[in-house]
Amino acid sequence: MNVTINSLSPCKKQARFEVPVEAVDKTFEEVTRDFCKHASMPGFRPGKAPAAMVIKQYEEDIAKQVRTKLISDAYRQAVKDHHLDVLGQPDIEEVQFGKNQPLVFVANMETAPEFELPEYRGLPARREQRAVSEEDIRKALEVLRAQAADFETVDREVAAGDFAVVNYTGACDGKPMIETAPTARGLNAQKQFWVEVKPDSFIPGFAMQLVGAKAGDHRTVTVEFPPDFVTRQLAGKKGEYQVDVAGVKARRLPELDDALALKFGAETFEKLREGVRQDLQNELNTKNKRSIRNQIVRALLNRVYFDLPDVMVQHETRNVVYDIVSENQQRGISPDLLEQQKDQIYSAANQSAKERVKIAFLFQRIAAKEGIRAEQTDINARVVTLAQTYKMPPAKFLKELEKRDGLAEVVQQIVHEKVIDFLEDHAVVENAAPEDPPPAPASSAEDAAPETPGPEPASGPEPASGPEPASGPEPGSA
Repeated sequence: MNVTINSLSPCKKQARFEVPVEAVDKTFEEVTRDFCKHASMPGFRPGKAPAAMVIKQYEEDIAKQVRTKLISDAYRQAVKDHHLDVLGQPDIEEVQFGKNQPLVFVANMETAPEFELPEYRGLPARREQRAVSEEDIRKALEVLRAQAADFETVDREVAAGDFAVVNYTGACDGKPMIETAPTARGLNAQKQFWVEVKPDSFIPGFAMQLVGAKAGDHRTVTVEFPPDFVTRQLAGKKGEYQVDVAGVKARRLPELDDALALKFGAETFEKLREGVRQDLQNELNTKNKRSIRNQIVRALLNRVYFDLPDVMVQHETRNVVYDIVSENQQRGISPDLLEQQKDQIYSAANQSAKERVKIAFLFQRIAAKEGIRAEQTDINARVVTLAQTYKMPPAKFLKELEKRDGLAEVVQQIVHEKVIDFLEDHAVVENAAPEDPPPAPASSAEDAAPETPGPEPASGPEPASGPEPASGPEPGSA
């Protein structure tokens, strides 16, 4: 067999195969004999029909099986002999095939990138040396007070810090708001809408114009939408709202005492305070760990450059786009607004996909070199955890994974997590003072791992805020 391999690009190769006529004819003979052994023809017992009758009856099937066997055998042998790391299935173009002639075909292949693995031990990172302060605890307790607040209807004028309950309709350029921004229905009109009376609440400048109004009063409120307003059709424009004040609510904050603690499941206020401190410390530890891992992966990415296979980048881009769209739909973003943002979404998804694919190749090579693998106990534990998340029996969840070939993704995710653990264990981490500027935004290894089935819903939008679709995941945050 004669094989000629040409590089079309760093990750694309074309192989031209010529299988000699002797091998073609021999395979025809072997396949024909096999058909004769099993063929069932009228008037003959299975395997006893004359070869000529079998050939006439199954000529096309025999030729198809011969073609498939010759191409498959030749392709596998070439991949082995030339040490090709092929991704996915090749694109086969038949040039010549038939009895008494050589088989000639071309295979176009996507191959893994060729690169030298950079030094991955001793990657640099900085850890911010910051402890939970009394001010941090005070602010957190104030948040809990706000969550436990009562709202009392008051018969007086609206004051700063109150909540005004309003009915409103909006206009822009003399037309209903919805004509300028069809997707921003919440900005067009609302009834019994609660707005906190402070400068940055709802639309900048809206709430403070209600100060001094009482229940039953009418106000004309004018606003100027910021240039970077999330509803782009309104950005930089002026709006006018007709507002009827339906009620005034005053927020009553509870005391910082044992009664408040009981509302949050703590026996005493001191135990609530200690729980808050521990939660803040855990959050700080998690943030530091995530930052370190982000910096480590970014440092690794910046140490080597190589071309990426188009087919993998395109596949991963589609996955990221799907996740972005699904997450935003769960947040209540309209299909129309997502369609308007499709170019932005695709661009963000494509950039994220490139980094994920690059990280995957780097981690695969590091895992192979360091002997890092997913043990069966790791896989079993992960399947149980995922099954609990999706409220399914582990055995059923495992079957679902296997049905959609998702087990390989779970294995890859486990390996990637072990690799980032390894990199973190061997990193050079410098302690940095809190006042030092934070490191540049970075990618984390977790995002390089495949997503677990089904994206988590994001938090809901503010009432009537018409939020903009997410621009895409940070490069690394599973």
